[in-house]
Amino acid sequence: MLAPSAASAVLGSLAWLRGFHVWWAWVAIGANALAGIVALVAWRFRPWRGRWVWVVTGVAEGMMMLQVAVGVALVASKDYVAPRFHMFYGFVAFLTVGLAYSYHRQMRGRREMFYGFVGLFVMGLGIRAVLQAG
Repeated sequence: MLAPSAASAVLGSLAWLRGFHVWWAWVAIGANALAGIVALVAWRFRPWRGRWVWVVTGVAEGMMMLQVAVGVALVASKDYVAPRFHMFYGFVAFLTVGLAYSYHRQMRGRREMFYGFVGLFVMGLGIRAVLQAG
């Protein structure tokens, strides 16, 4: 059992983590929207293709994975209860990124299109998760 001062310190740090989770959601959503648009533009215009498209995509997907990890940490603390569909959308976003990576070799010639749609789909999942959280 924690002493009252230690318990309030832990809860205070979790409040900061929850604030970060709320703020970071919009950052991750925006990053995935940008990555999706960049990948779709690179798919249509060959000169835009290059390593930078994959850096943007990887960073955006990593940002969403950080968002999911923070959400899991908050729920695991037992101090926060998230709506079920909020957690569902986070889980689907996590699965989407993993499945997209597992299929990337099979999408040769269409990878930019594939990751463009994945980025926009993950953006949509993030928006739905935010709307469910209220």
